[in-house]
Amino acid sequence: MNFAIVSRGDEHSNNVKSKMKQYLIDFDLIYNDEEPDLVISIGGDGTFLEAFRRYVHRLDKTAFLGVHTGHLGFYTDWTVDELEKLVIEIAKTPFHVVEYPLLEVIIRFNTDEKPLRMLALNETTIKTLGESVVFDVQIRGEHFETFRGDGLCISTPSGSTAYNKALGGGIIHPSLEAIQMTEIASINNRVFRTIGSPLILPKHHTCLLQPLRKNRFIIAIDHTVETYSDVKSIQCRVARERVRFVRYRPFPFWSRVRDSFVTEVKPLDD
Repeated sequence: MNFAIVSRGDEHSNNVKSKMKQYLIDFDLIYNDEEPDLVISIGGDGTFLEAFRRYVHRLDKTAFLGVHTGHLGFYTDWTVDELEKLVIEIAKTPFHVVEYPLLEVIIRFNTDEKPLRMLALNETTIKTLGESVVFDVQIRGEHFETFRGDGLCISTPSGSTAYNKALGGGIIHPSLEAIQMTEIASINNRVFRTIGSPLILPKHHTCLLQPLRKNRFIIAIDHTVETYSDVKSIQCRVARERVRFVRYRPFPFWSRVRDSFVTEVKPLDD
């Protein structure tokens, strides 16, 4: 089996990468940065997003696994203390794959510029430079509302625990093929009205955002941010591609949610 390792880049993570790489090579696995069957992320959720972005072109061939070297994240199942156990699992055990849905974002322009198609593991956020966002929001080709506010966040189920949750969006189990659109500081008064609630759209429902002002848009896809001009529309829907996670043991989603947001951390003794 071919494997690759993506490190957060700090000294501790790099040391773990070197050790794990050598262990797996000793078990006759092949290190291959170009065409890995398995990509191991060492760091946190941000490192996992970087690994996903690096190999997004081969999602049908590559599966992902995370080792955390800091705080436990939603994409990092294993600790450094479990490194030797994990290496043996990878070398000796056929892995089980769990697939989660992704978000497809297509940006079209008023110019002859070719549309951009991108995939998000967590979410896309759409804002402007210093002005309110004004969008005609269409769902399944029909006008739904005119949105005015700071911006919109469209998230995947696995990304629903990230920025979406901070905005008051709901947490969705990642087995559900859906996307969620959550408002960022919408304008609601006697003149302007929005739905004011997150919208959960199933796989076959497409959301189309058409700007009603000629703004420059700041569009984030997970951890990458770019500025775009002359935007004609932004289309969001569940992607046909899926991300593949390697599982050697069960780690229920709701247990992750509980451990991340509900379980209290005991204070240190004086």
